[in-house]
Order: sequence, then C-alpha cells, then structure tokens
Amino acid sequence: MNLVEIMHASPVIPVIAIEDPAHAVPLARALVAGGIRVLEVTLRTPHGLSSIRAIARDVPEAILGIGTLTRPQEFAAAREAGAIFGVSPGLTPQLMDASKSSGLPLLPGVMTPSEVMLAREAGFMQLKLFPAMQAGGVGMLNAIAGPLPDVLFCPTGGVSQQNAPQFLACKNVACVGGSWLCPKELMEAEDWTQITALARTASQLRD
Repeated sequence: MNLVEIMHASPVIPVIAIEDPAHAVPLARALVAGGIRVLEVTLRTPHGLSSIRAIARDVPEAILGIGTLTRPQEFAAAREAGAIFGVSPGLTPQLMDASKSSGLPLLPGVMTPSEVMLAREAGFMQLKLFPAMQAGGVGMLNAIAGPLPDVLFCPTGGVSQQNAPQFLACKNVACVGGSWLCPKELMEAEDWTQITALARTASQLRD
C-alpha cells in the first residue's frame, strides 16, 4: 500500500505507546475489531519494536506503522520488525535519505508553510501537521490548501473525538492521528471491549 491508500484506510490513526508488551496484540485486535486497521505504534517506550513484531505476526489484518522515528538507523529496524510505513515528528535531510534508502514510506511532521514546501520539494506529498493545534489547527490547514493544494495531511497533536470531525472536513485532510482511542487507564485495566467501542465510534467519523 502507498501512503495515500493507508491514510484513507482509517479516518483515525491511533497513536499508541505500549508500556506493557503483553498489551500489544490484544490492543491491536480490539482496534481492528472496531474498524480501525491503521495503527501507529510509537518508539516512545522501550517496547515499540517488540510490539510491532508481535502485532505483525499475530494481527496480519492491521496496517502497521511505526511512530516517533527520529534517527536514520531506526528505519531499517522498523522494516525488519514488520512496519509498512513510518511517522516522524519532523523532517531532516538524514530522515529523508533513510526513508528513501530503506524503502519505508514516511509520513513526516511539518508545522509551517515553509516546512511543507521543503518537504514537497523533497518528494513528500503526504504530511503530518504536528503539533496540529499549536500549528493553527483547522485554520492553518484551510490556509495552506490555497497555495499548496496538492499536499495531503494527517493532523496530529491535540486532536480529539470532539474536534476530529472539523479536521476531517478539511479538503486536504485524509485522516487524523490521536491517542484518545488507547487511553492509559483502559490499557492498564485491559478493557479491550471499551477500546473496541471507542474504535467503532472513530471509524464512523468520516461516514
């Protein structure tokens, strides 16, 4: 799948930080059961790569991404673990090179029009507006759509179930990223049924 197809596969990409590796597979199954197939497992905890390996092995229907890529050497490890796309909070020349050399499609973070233009010049047409609310939110996305109409966004950072519909209504937004589908208290309680319910609600945001 290319990034455009991935971004259109789910209206919300959950941003997942795994504190307990035993939670990885049941969490992924709960999200997929609720209609959310695109998952971003981050490297914010020590269990990111091992969680991706487990999900890739046991939940093949998940479209698995790896988040918080900040170093070039992480790209090869991400592919080896089973991720099919990467997400980064920003974009540097080294990350551009690592994405291209590894073959791992990258959804890089941008915050300003200049950063959008630099990313586009480097061939990155699908971007993450991050942090979305601090960058101007819906107003920024609508403003960028005028001079840069060919760029597609996944706004992340401050996006919630309440404001996600406003973001998804922007013509240059394919999906949003958010952590509200995997609240820490539900994961600690292993309440997969409630997480499936949250995912089901999120999966209908674009209907």
